[in-house]
Amino acid sequence: MKPLLAFSIPVLFSSLVWSGYLEYDQDVLIPQDWTRVGRVDPTEQLELTFALKQQNVHLLEEKLRLVSDPDSAQYGKHLSLEEVAALVRPSELTQKVVRHWLHSHGITNCLTVRTWDFLQCTMTAEAAETLLPGSRFHRYIRDGHSIVRSSAPYSVHDDVHQHLDFVGGLHRLPPKGQDLGQKPHKEGLHLGVTPAILRTRYNLTAADVGSNQNNSQAVAQFLEQYYHPADLAEFMNMFGGTFQHMSQVDRVVGTQGAGKAGLEASLDVEYIMSTGANISTWVFTNPGRHESQEPFLQWMVLLSNMSDLPWVHTISYGDDEDSLSTAYMMRINTEFMKAGVRGISLLFASGDSGAGCRHMGKEQNSFRPSFPASSPYVTTVGGTSFKNPFKVTYEVTDYISGGGFSNVFDMPDYQASAVKGYLKTVEATLPPKSYFNTSGRAYPDMAALSDNYWVVTNRVPIPWVSGTSASTPVVGGMLSLINGQRLLKGLSSLGFLNPRLYKLKGQALFDVTEGCHLSCLDEQVQGKGFCAAPSWDPVTGWGTPNYPALLAALLT
Repeated sequence: MKPLLAFSIPVLFSSLVWSGYLEYDQDVLIPQDWTRVGRVDPTEQLELTFALKQQNVHLLEEKLRLVSDPDSAQYGKHLSLEEVAALVRPSELTQKVVRHWLHSHGITNCLTVRTWDFLQCTMTAEAAETLLPGSRFHRYIRDGHSIVRSSAPYSVHDDVHQHLDFVGGLHRLPPKGQDLGQKPHKEGLHLGVTPAILRTRYNLTAADVGSNQNNSQAVAQFLEQYYHPADLAEFMNMFGGTFQHMSQVDRVVGTQGAGKAGLEASLDVEYIMSTGANISTWVFTNPGRHESQEPFLQWMVLLSNMSDLPWVHTISYGDDEDSLSTAYMMRINTEFMKAGVRGISLLFASGDSGAGCRHMGKEQNSFRPSFPASSPYVTTVGGTSFKNPFKVTYEVTDYISGGGFSNVFDMPDYQASAVKGYLKTVEATLPPKSYFNTSGRAYPDMAALSDNYWVVTNRVPIPWVSGTSASTPVVGGMLSLINGQRLLKGLSSLGFLNPRLYKLKGQALFDVTEGCHLSCLDEQVQGKGFCAAPSWDPVTGWGTPNYPALLAALLT
């Protein structure tokens, strides 16, 4: 999930702000683990994604606040995709100017989406470089995978600058696949986390399975990750004996790809279908039809083009905030709002690098937030371990659990009281203020076990798999169960959960109060980031789910 540390962008790019550069702060330097093969042939076909400026983003944000706030008369009154489209659709002028600009360069092979705010266009590399001055497309390879990206920042004509947020397919690289660690214990035999262990710890009974035909859930994969149906069947045969469950995914959206199953994909599918048992499950898998696509962006575009979607999506994917342009993150943030206002819950893993560490200069470091974990419009899930690794005990911080404070997004109102309470309570033991932004969006929002899982991949049972990639689908499955119960009562789906979650103030969750996560190895913090504390904290959020109590709290 976490990428190789990217190089910082040269300072001279800051002078490009005013001269037609949409993403002047985007890191365009290629990490060393990618090998440049050479310039792309001028006649080679590329597919680029144009993010058109939307209308009424402030109204979308206000609508999301109202439908997500349990104290609002509009709570749960979600919008259809058509209603979202009517709200945010780019102006006629924006659509006309962008299309005219493309047509004037001979680019006519374009597809749009139902919200009209993305255009995906196919063109030659030569046409792309003419259209976007400054861009230079090269092919790069890593671990047998090939991509096409520009090695220099791009600009757009002044006439269209105000009508676009960014152009996708030029810069952002797939983060390096997460090293889902296998960490054997020093003594004894640890049997590890299985569906039965999770259901015991979080108080799920054999009766806590899905029964609503209109309910569904999804996981999304982007990093050349595939699951194998045979692995899922084998996993459920081994570990699903105590509860009613499905052993097949209902729908795959995208291209499954060939080759070996990925550990990440196997983990996500097997565990969302263990806690969210007997619920229709989709897999979004997007390795990309073309080397120039950004798979995560492709998934976001899909959400804007499908009116019938699962209510819960869990995503184990992240990048360093400082490696992405602000324009890109702000626009993706709006896409999250579009999903939330439709009643869709998006859960992201908080990452496996603790508070992270960014080397700013000689003996100067800061913590390194991860995006999309740092978005105010997703629910971010951190990680825990059992206090006694050989027993189902209370939970403590998993030292890898990602958490911290965004440097891009302001702290949302729904969490201000909780976060300020934490900062005040632990003030004496906080890291130096220079390491983090106390006014930024703080994450995670909640947590679950992330250590020592059993996973079946390529027909082989593998123990000691760890990461917030595990905790996220576990929480997602439980939210799917709750959605099922809400739908049976004629209630709406949960949608964007955070405003309601923070109003619970930890009710229905097991508070995690022990342990710290990792950060910079320097004299100031000596490898320690933030530490867990009573109530909310930036390591485990509000804590881990007590399913029956959470169901009761969210069913009213």
